[in-house]
Amino acid sequence: MPTYAEDRAEIENLQARYLFALDWQDPDEYAETFAEDGILDWVGGIVEGREAIREEGHGMREYFTKRASGEEPTRAPRLRHFITNTVIQVDGDAAWSRSFWFEIDNDTRLRVPYVGGYGHYEDRIARIEGKWLFTFRKIWNECIEGRQAEYVNPVRQMGHNPG
Repeated sequence: MPTYAEDRAEIENLQARYLFALDWQDPDEYAETFAEDGILDWVGGIVEGREAIREEGHGMREYFTKRASGEEPTRAPRLRHFITNTVIQVDGDAAWSRSFWFEIDNDTRLRVPYVGGYGHYEDRIARIEGKWLFTFRKIWNECIEGRQAEYVNPVRQMGHNPG
């Protein structure tokens, strides 16, 4: 049986792989961080199932790289997301995580890096066939109306349905 430290390292690796896939707009790797029946709850809606998440990833890629009427895109595909203050609870093959995230952006209008968004993740994670995968990820975004977190410490809800 793996130790908590080993499980935590694997879960942190999953979270990092997710962000690298997001920032390099790699929809296949992005989707592979989710279980077959995983759920992504983000500003674009609730997406259910790995294949639907993969398609959502393709849509994200198109959004970040599109050019309309020969104009520069409003956002260059040079986003960098970071996770901090991660709390992970492991119970056998199930885990829950809460972490802050923020995004550094360099769009084509300003050409200087700035914080483009921030919020927190609420995750349910499962070890499936020896591999940790997201079964549910909710992305709270403090910069988007309707996606701001409630004024309740999300760590108090660990092990409960974050949705």
